[in-house]
Amino acid sequence: MAKIAVNTRLLQEGKLEGIGWFTYETLRRIVKAHPEHEFLFIFDRPFSNKFIFANNVKAIYSGPPTRHVFLFIPWFDFIVPRLLRKHKVDLFVSPDGHIPLRGTTPSLAVIHDINFHHHPEQLPFLVRKYYNFFFPRFAKKAKKIVTVSEFTRSDLVESYSVERDKN
Repeated sequence: MAKIAVNTRLLQEGKLEGIGWFTYETLRRIVKAHPEHEFLFIFDRPFSNKFIFANNVKAIYSGPPTRHVFLFIPWFDFIVPRLLRKHKVDLFVSPDGHIPLRGTTPSLAVIHDINFHHHPEQLPFLVRKYYNFFFPRFAKKAKKIVTVSEFTRSDLVESYSVERDKN
């Protein structure tokens, strides 16, 4: 049995969008298909019980809400690693690609695309700087990377020099 923590900050009742829906549908299936594992869903704000999909899911709430780049770093690099240590987690899964750069818990990052790398003008200044600085580091630090397409997999290899067998 493994203890798997999951970044569930995008599971917000009535506000699911792209990656939030991906997170919802993927986790709903995985936790039911793997009752032998314990899942810790880490929320950055009060959550709905509708996101606790099975008896093998325990929810943890630890703010602050991470809706601004200034809050990403403290949440992912201080709050999350502390929770991972406290709960003796075996693996951290992040459906939105953000992982702690501090700490020793192995991470699996789902990276949907790196469009911000190719078209930085499409994002606000601070978000662009954050993504372009941190996502190459997330890709290198992750023990494994899941991509949603072969194109994204190849793009990570070419743009960030990520080992092809990592994803």
